[in-house]
Amino acid sequence: MIPMMRSQTAATLPQRTFARWPLALLTALALLAGCGGNSEPAPLAVEPPVILPAPPLEPPIAEVTGPGELKSATLMTTLSLQDIRDGIASGSGKGLQADPVYPVQAWRLTYVTTDGYGNEVVASGLVSVPVKPAGALSPVVSYQHATIYRNADAPTANLAANEPPQLLASLGFIVVASDYVGYGESRSSQHPYLLAAPTAAAVRDLLTASRIWRQRKALAGNNQLFLVGYSEGGYATMATHQALQAGGGGPHLPQLVASFPGAGPYDMNVTLDALLDRVRDENRVVAALISPGLLRYLGSTVRNEVRRLLVRLLIPDDADVVFQTSMIDWFLADDTGRIDREASVHLWAPVIPVRLYHGRDDETVPYAASVSALQAMQARGAPMVSLTDCPAVPASHLGCVKPYFTAVLQQLAVLATDL
Repeated sequence: MIPMMRSQTAATLPQRTFARWPLALLTALALLAGCGGNSEPAPLAVEPPVILPAPPLEPPIAEVTGPGELKSATLMTTLSLQDIRDGIASGSGKGLQADPVYPVQAWRLTYVTTDGYGNEVVASGLVSVPVKPAGALSPVVSYQHATIYRNADAPTANLAANEPPQLLASLGFIVVASDYVGYGESRSSQHPYLLAAPTAAAVRDLLTASRIWRQRKALAGNNQLFLVGYSEGGYATMATHQALQAGGGGPHLPQLVASFPGAGPYDMNVTLDALLDRVRDENRVVAALISPGLLRYLGSTVRNEVRRLLVRLLIPDDADVVFQTSMIDWFLADDTGRIDREASVHLWAPVIPVRLYHGRDDETVPYAASVSALQAMQARGAPMVSLTDCPAVPASHLGCVKPYFTAVLQQLAVLATDL
């Protein structure tokens, strides 16, 4: 059974008891008091326990029409503990290692969001739920997936037991994972690749729709929200955090505890410059004709070839998803300002912790993108931003996936409650 939400009546709220002294210390003091020969041990003065009320329940949010509107919810699969253990043992997951505690139910939600052209579309996302005792609370993780090129790899299509949404749910988190626009229910739309506003909207609107669904199911969160993602997922994590803060809070920002963006192209000008360097290294004839900052002067033939080479480095020929690559056209027009306004996600000052993670040998997303993000945020007075270097050797893009998830789990173990 999915756990039921606790009653909000004050008289039925459970209470938690916290002693002022640890039990082990009280026991040791009692033993010492009794070590005085044949004399009666002196009574141990212990203050009465402090009774504190349980944390407040997750506040309800209003049902909406338009972006964030819940359209449908379908139970896709239920995974037993053995299913999850077998999935981990197969070794074919994304690198997240876990010792599962709960069975998991995976639900497919459809909801309203916006595409890269500002149009409303119906998209899909996954909500993976730990099967806990009735009334138990759970923290929420919003998991943003990395770049995928086939629809079959989207969260609502790939329900393997060793995928991050299922593994994180088995540890006690409610996990929300958007397919993004261009996958799943919105497959007929272009995927707005590395465009900040529609990327954040897909995640934020699923957070809203999933909370509406959880209210209907009486499935309570514990007022903790974490944002997690690697590569494009790291970018989406940063874009979502920025959008939540810029949007004046809304229902989700008050719950946000921290975000963990991994190896994302946050500074898109730096990222595209690095991509152009790869084109120049691999195509010496083209390299002789192009220079950063002068791309707008290219003739149409060379421009089209450079565009083709840039897209080829980003998207394989066998992709069955259509990518909207507006940022490449802005790059070829040397429009760095528009790239920063509509694609980059590092020019702001978060007030909630951002824990960046990246490998110095990353050949896919330049490490410099994370350094630029760190410096830009610190320059704007953000004190709670950090950058952790991946310890793998070499610290490559794929080689740092497992260390990233290990680092995230270590931090979640400290910050998350009600697991």
